[in-house]
Amino acid sequence: MSETTSPPSRNSPGGRIAAALPFWISLALVPLAALGALRGGWTVFLLPLFGWTVTTILDLLAGLDRRNRDPETDEAELFWHRAITLIWFPVQALTLYALLWYVPRAAHLAAWEKIALFFGVGVITGAIGITYAHELMHQKSRLERWLADLLLATVLYSHFRSEHLLVHHRYVGTPRDAVSARRGEGFPRAFLRVLREGPASAWRAERQKLARAGRSALHPGNPFWRYAVLQLAALAAAFALGGWQGVLLFLWQAAVAIWQLELVNYVEHYGLTRLHLGEGRYEHVRPHHSWNADHRVTNWLLINLQRHSDHHVRPDRRFPLLQSHDAEVAPQLPMGYPAMTALAMVPPLWRRRMDPRVDAWRRRHYPQVADWSDYDRGSLPMPKGAS
Repeated sequence: MSETTSPPSRNSPGGRIAAALPFWISLALVPLAALGALRGGWTVFLLPLFGWTVTTILDLLAGLDRRNRDPETDEAELFWHRAITLIWFPVQALTLYALLWYVPRAAHLAAWEKIALFFGVGVITGAIGITYAHELMHQKSRLERWLADLLLATVLYSHFRSEHLLVHHRYVGTPRDAVSARRGEGFPRAFLRVLREGPASAWRAERQKLARAGRSALHPGNPFWRYAVLQLAALAAAFALGGWQGVLLFLWQAAVAIWQLELVNYVEHYGLTRLHLGEGRYEHVRPHHSWNADHRVTNWLLINLQRHSDHHVRPDRRFPLLQSHDAEVAPQLPMGYPAMTALAMVPPLWRRRMDPRVDAWRRRHYPQVADWSDYDRGSLPMPKGAS
C-alpha cells in the first residue's frame, strides 16, 4: 500500500516553501536557453541534455519517492506549489519571444546552431509548458484555464484542451481515444494517428457539447474561436519580432513540443485497455489503466505528471496531492518519462522492454481474458454514446 505522510514542518511558511522548491527546477532551463543563444557551439545542446540525460542520471542517484501528502490538504498550504504554474506563462513567453527576436539577428550562430537551439526551446515549451498547461486546464479557476490556453497557443496545439478534457479522460483505454496506444504499436504509427484524428475529434466533442445546449458549432461559446485567435496572435508576434526566420523557428519549436507531448501520451497508456463489458460498455477507469512512475527528480521537473494513475482517478486533484500507487494497484514504469520517451523512439527496443510488462499486467488484472487480439487491433466497438 502507498504511504501517507504529512510532516509537521510543512505547516509553517518556511516548510511550505521548502516542500515546493524542488518543483521549481524547471526555471533552470531558462538560463540554459540564454547561454545557448549567447555562446552557440556545444551549448545549444544544453537544454535537451538537461531535459533527458541529466534528469535521468539524477533519478538514478535520488531514487524513488513514494511518499504521499494528505489528499485533503487545504489549498492555501499549496500556494508555493501552485505559484510555479501561475508564473510559467510569462516566463515561457518572455524566453521564447526574446529568443525569436535575438536569434535571427545573431551573426555568430550558424543555421545548425539555431535549429539545435530551438529544438531545445521545444523542450521548454513542450516538456514543461504543455505539462503545466495540462495541470492548469484541469482546474476550475478561469485564470488557470486561460493560462493553459495561452501556453498551448505558443505551440499551436490549442485543441489539446478540448480533446484531453472531453475525450481522453472519458474514453481512455477504449477505441475512441486516439492517444491510448495499443500493444505492439510503434510510436511513429501512433503519432500519425493522433495528428490525423485529434483535431477533428476535439472539434466533434465541442460541437456535441454545444448541441446539447441548443447552440450551433459556430456559436461564440465554441472555444475553437479563442484557440484560433490566440494561435494567430502567437504567430504574428513571432513574425513581428523575428520576421520569416522567426516564424520558421517558432514552427520548429512547436513541432518539437507536440512531438514530446504525444511521446508522453504514448508512454502513459501503452497497451493498457479497459475491459469491454459488451454492447459498447467498458469498465470504469481505475489506477491500473495508466503507467505509474515514482522517480523523484523527473517528478519534480514534470510536477508529478508521472503519478498518472492517480490523475486519471481524480483529474481535478492538484499535482502536489497526487498519490503514489504501488505495483499491486498500478503498473510501474522501469524509468522516468525522459528515459522512457527516448526508448519509445526505437520501437524494437521499446517493445522488448514493455510488451512483457503489458502481458504481466493482463495476467494480473484480467486473467479471464484469453484472446486480446481485438484489443490490440483496436477493433472493439466504440463506447456507448461515443461518435
